[in-house]
Amino acid sequence: MAIADDISVATNGDIRYTGSAHGVAGAGYYTVLEFHRFLQDLADDAEASGDDLLYIASDTPSDKAFDQLVTLLSPYNIDDTLSEHFYDGSIVQDDGDTIYDGIVNYGTEGIHVELMQNGALIANDFWNTVPSGESTPGLNRDVAGGISTRFLVNTRTAGSDIDGRRLIGLSREFNYTYVEFSINGTSRGNNVLALSNASDLNNQTASGTVATWTTITNTTEGYAGIDVTGDGSDEYYYSEWNRDTYTINQFYERMKYLTRRGATGTLYGIDPQILRGITHDITVDNPAGTFAAVEAVSWTGGTGQMFAINSTTAPTRMWIQLLTGVAPTDGQTITGVSTATCDVDTTVVTRTISGSLPFCGASTGSALIGAYGFGVEAADLSSDDQMTDLDDTVRVPPNNVTFTVFGLVSGEDRVLVGPESGGGIETDQLSASGTYTGGEATFTVQEAIPGDTPTSGTIRVWNSTTFSRVTYTGWSGSDFTGCTGVPAASNGDDVWIAYIDELASGTSASFTGVYQSDRSIFIRVRDGGVTPIKTFETTGTLGVSGGSATAIRTSDA
Repeated sequence: MAIADDISVATNGDIRYTGSAHGVAGAGYYTVLEFHRFLQDLADDAEASGDDLLYIASDTPSDKAFDQLVTLLSPYNIDDTLSEHFYDGSIVQDDGDTIYDGIVNYGTEGIHVELMQNGALIANDFWNTVPSGESTPGLNRDVAGGISTRFLVNTRTAGSDIDGRRLIGLSREFNYTYVEFSINGTSRGNNVLALSNASDLNNQTASGTVATWTTITNTTEGYAGIDVTGDGSDEYYYSEWNRDTYTINQFYERMKYLTRRGATGTLYGIDPQILRGITHDITVDNPAGTFAAVEAVSWTGGTGQMFAINSTTAPTRMWIQLLTGVAPTDGQTITGVSTATCDVDTTVVTRTISGSLPFCGASTGSALIGAYGFGVEAADLSSDDQMTDLDDTVRVPPNNVTFTVFGLVSGEDRVLVGPESGGGIETDQLSASGTYTGGEATFTVQEAIPGDTPTSGTIRVWNSTTFSRVTYTGWSGSDFTGCTGVPAASNGDDVWIAYIDELASGTSASFTGVYQSDRSIFIRVRDGGVTPIKTFETTGTLGVSGGSATAIRTSDA
């Protein structure tokens, strides 16, 4: 349709769209220069006609500074609906109090462009309409010029810039690479986005399948201490995700699913579609009140979502994603929705976000390279993964390896796995330190406890007659802690680690430890119950990839 068929001009200056709606055959789209030419062509008519009540006796409707900048002169004005049918430039009206600025995306044809403005996605993403007769979204594209879409966005209204005319372009299509591009204050004419995506080779599972992986959960949302390195000291992150039984790459796919275009609900208190990660690390002082673990915060000149704070009552640091305005500066007061407050204490560090990745970081297919501050529980990580804590230090997990004994009968088999020496159990692996009367909660040995010892489990302690079974819930240095079953023992009595020491509760039994070097182990399985077997004994190795053994069930009936 011709522009004259799609636009009306009223005597009060209202210029409105009268053509077909987006996606309907005949919907009209025009450059701002065409619009100016149209108005000037009407303005030199001798008489007004039809619904275009603009002619030689009317006030001059528009002025052109250059081909991509048109100013409507009072009282002439457009509304949001008509603005959706223009491209390739800016339109200024209301004596500069209202501005629609041009956006051009140089990127993949058919890419779905989302725009974040004033802390939220623009809900009316009309520019992603599929034009009538075509199969891919994107209005006013220029395939030869590498342009996927062109349109105008309202950036100033009622005399005030909308969030400083800041925009963030996003593309978050599941199975494709994520991408973002910031415009830190639009200017008149065309403002460029550069959003292109490609197939994500580590995200090829159907979204309907990933939707069912609901047992992947965030056990701690907010400041979380996790001992990723296995050195006995926690590092701190703004989450502690549990990947359950899924692979680390499936975990990555779930994180993408939760933040894809069209995702619903909230993550860390905000729309997951705009979750980008921590943008600012802020040192604070003068706290008052009690902050929530995660909450919205504000200050003069900006707002954000706090993802972590190192104390809800006496904080010295907080971490936020900036949503609107600019980051706070030294001395400014930050106020939470909780009404708690604190002041910026000199230092505000900008943390880099990679817009080409989801908030969790990158997947190699077999490992996760975590984004700044993003945390996963230690047991779910391998030595190939990398986490970056809130101090911006890269943390590499130890190599947790598992040894499994297969071929068991639940409820009948007694399984014992210990250190091996000479084809049997190395009963003098460790030695007691001090004298024990029995029942102590801590049991200390003279040696450093081997680094591949399970974090909780069982030790056997000589009681002058037999090796008593002692359970522990933790260990550090030379101390086993949380002990139950400590017998009377003397200084120097033999002690050894029972890596597995249990009545089988399934068809297999296993233990996990941190790989230090190859460890020789001794395996024994006995069943003297309803279907007895001859004692099964063998040796094995806990190696860099773990290890296993399978009990041979020779009948002893």
